[in-house]
Amino acid sequence: MKILIRNGRVIDPASGRDEVADIAIASGRIVSMGRATDFQADRTLDASGLVVAPGLVDLAARLREPGREHEGLLESELAAAAAGGVTSLVCPPDTDPVLDEPGLVEMLKFRARKLSRCRLFPLGALTRGLAGTALTEMAELSAAGCVGYAQADVAITDTQVLMRALQYAGTYGYTVWLRPLDAWLGKGVAAAGAVATRLGLAGVPVVAETVALHTIFDLVRATRSRVHLCRISSAAGVALLRAAKAEGLPVTADVSINSLHLTDVDIGYFNADMRLNPPLRQGADRDALRAALADGTIDALVSDHDPVAEDMKNLPFGEAEPGATGLELLLSLALRWGQDSGIGLPATLARVTCEPVRVLGDAIGSLANSAGRLVEGGVADVCIFDPATEWTVTPGALASQGKHTPFAFAATGMALPGRVRATLVAGTLAYQAAALA
Repeated sequence: MKILIRNGRVIDPASGRDEVADIAIASGRIVSMGRATDFQADRTLDASGLVVAPGLVDLAARLREPGREHEGLLESELAAAAAGGVTSLVCPPDTDPVLDEPGLVEMLKFRARKLSRCRLFPLGALTRGLAGTALTEMAELSAAGCVGYAQADVAITDTQVLMRALQYAGTYGYTVWLRPLDAWLGKGVAAAGAVATRLGLAGVPVVAETVALHTIFDLVRATRSRVHLCRISSAAGVALLRAAKAEGLPVTADVSINSLHLTDVDIGYFNADMRLNPPLRQGADRDALRAALADGTIDALVSDHDPVAEDMKNLPFGEAEPGATGLELLLSLALRWGQDSGIGLPATLARVTCEPVRVLGDAIGSLANSAGRLVEGGVADVCIFDPATEWTVTPGALASQGKHTPFAFAATGMALPGRVRATLVAGTLAYQAAALA
């Protein structure tokens, strides 16, 4: 289908384009950008007063399939991605079974491709079964479609195994994605501090992150392997990351929408929707994370989408399963942070479009030249949103199968800016709000 998007404010952070223009799309690619005169469209979308941006790229989203379909199905979670303007996402390997065999990766990618809602880039398991002992066959997993290798939230306790994993990955130019968390120090359920003490909750100290970061950076110095740090959560972690980048180490990092906007005070009276991983830290940590995302020390903002079943959340705080739905909130929470930081809309959108693609690099092949961008001849992955609309989060209205979010209006009283009106993936309408003709 040939689609013409008319009169939208076209913003492409990668190129600096910011102008009112038309975008002509055919055969899944952008044919032209500017003023369309002789393009014969099968369908026209009037984007007057709306922003036309690259489709969002989310580096952290659990889809729960295979193995935990009672918490999320590909159909529901990719529908949530499309409703949130997300056209590409990375999923961790901690499915059931774990993504440590090429056949499992191929099956997952095939299922996602058939749904045509969102591009799916799986991370392969760094060790077999995520057990932290035997390395996986990374070359075979890469051929099956993995874009990197990770342990999800399962820390490797044997540093010799971690070093060998980095050496293996470095030999082939693969990126290792690591959550900086010490296995022994990180066993609590809330950030260590006055709130956790008052509530009688087991605390996770900041050193659980910094000890792991010191180890990772030393191993990167020894191997020169690329590492992406998943969900930095503390001011001390930001300081170490900033120093590592200044040193020239090949590291990148992301931060969760949860850590960017919330603190441990939001736990209130044991609100299990605030049971998250990493745990919510203090206001100074949140402020440092916001500043680091603004100045580029942290490369990307992620939804940390992690749908949780009702019966696993309706438990005492310490027993509740950590996680929250986030795909449909990523754009709005990015916009809210951008407004608060005063960095402008193009720079805000960069943190959820072209910057995540830069983290992925060559691992996504030819898509590295056009995903997260609006470029003539490139893939037509597009998010059309209304920046002037404010909305409030009603969990039951979310497309995700997971209905638990810490940003529900009933709990926070928070109104969010920006509402997605349409999402196109490879020129196909994956989502369209009724209001967009």
